[in-house]
Amino acid sequence: MIWCVEDDASIRDIEVYALQSTGLEARGFEDGTSFWEALQKQRPELVVLDVMLPGIDGIELLRRMKSSPELDSIPVVMATAKGTEYDKIQGLDLGADYYIAKPFGVMELVSCVKAVLRRCAPKQVEHLLKAGGLIVNLDQHTVTADGERVALTFKEFELLRLFLSHPGIAFTRDQLMEEIWGTDYLGESRTVDMHIRTLRQKLGKYGDMIETVRNVGYRLEVSQ
Repeated sequence: MIWCVEDDASIRDIEVYALQSTGLEARGFEDGTSFWEALQKQRPELVVLDVMLPGIDGIELLRRMKSSPELDSIPVVMATAKGTEYDKIQGLDLGADYYIAKPFGVMELVSCVKAVLRRCAPKQVEHLLKAGGLIVNLDQHTVTADGERVALTFKEFELLRLFLSHPGIAFTRDQLMEEIWGTDYLGESRTVDMHIRTLRQKLGKYGDMIETVRNVGYRLEVSQ
């Protein structure tokens, strides 16, 4: 939801319509007081904030937002009258993410809003397991060795994921059977040995990290 705070009804309606026509949700506020009251109950994705407003002006609203731990992460685009460099500098100093000078075109506003949304979007955290140049991406379900993609079967991938999640821990064949194949799997422990052998081969030099623990099973050792 994009909130547009603008006292000129015609400009406000155009802003809201332009944003909505490109697939964004938008809502308009005619003054700073109603905007501030709504902000206590709901959080928008971004605010297009006019500097000159009745009641609480845009600079004061920006100052309040950026001094509040609950509101300071909301991106703000300041709308300033053309040539008012002081308002621009003051807004940026207070933490505005961008400014746009009036009069502006509707597509300029839309492009500006989308750019700020992209820039301020939280970075997606990738769930990675690493050992040197060996990387397992749990989100993409991929494995790379020194940047080269390694094609693994589902069971091979799960074995590697388990080993990398618990480096240095020795697993018995029975434990591996239970973890990877499930307690209902009626197979032999040689199935584990076969999968470990092919996994080592596919990992190349990194296959040596999977060590055989005599009379126990296997573990993955990561060199420091």
